[in-house]
Amino acid sequence: MEQRISCITLGVRDLAASVAFYRALGWAPREDDLDDVFFFSAGGLVFALWDRGLLAEDSCVVDSGGWGGITLAHNVRSEQEVDAVLEQARAAGARIGRGGARTEWGGYSGIFLDPDGHPWEVAHNPGWPLRDDGSVQLG
Repeated sequence: MEQRISCITLGVRDLAASVAFYRALGWAPREDDLDDVFFFSAGGLVFALWDRGLLAEDSCVVDSGGWGGITLAHNVRSEQEVDAVLEQARAAGARIGRGGARTEWGGYSGIFLDPDGHPWEVAHNPGWPLRDDGSVQLG
């Protein structure tokens, strides 16, 4: 198996509300004839939103309704950009779990939670520079 991830799918309770939230962040889903799953191009991988129950069934798991043990991350180029993205998320309806602050690993990050409680870390890590295309270069 090659070392890469092709798609991340979040199971959501209210698909229309989740799509509206991500659109408010400036994300645009791929236009197609599907109305039960939405796909976004996200820097070399696919990010998808799908009904939580259908995703659980398709994934052969029982949905206990709790946190799934995953945090998504969005790396940016500066501390100021962390704060700007957190504010954009707040304006789109996110709950801010942790405001931007210096970290023990030498960076700066904060957390927002989307409408379904999926946590996103917004981070500036000086040891992981971003390439021109927005992809992370592990230092």
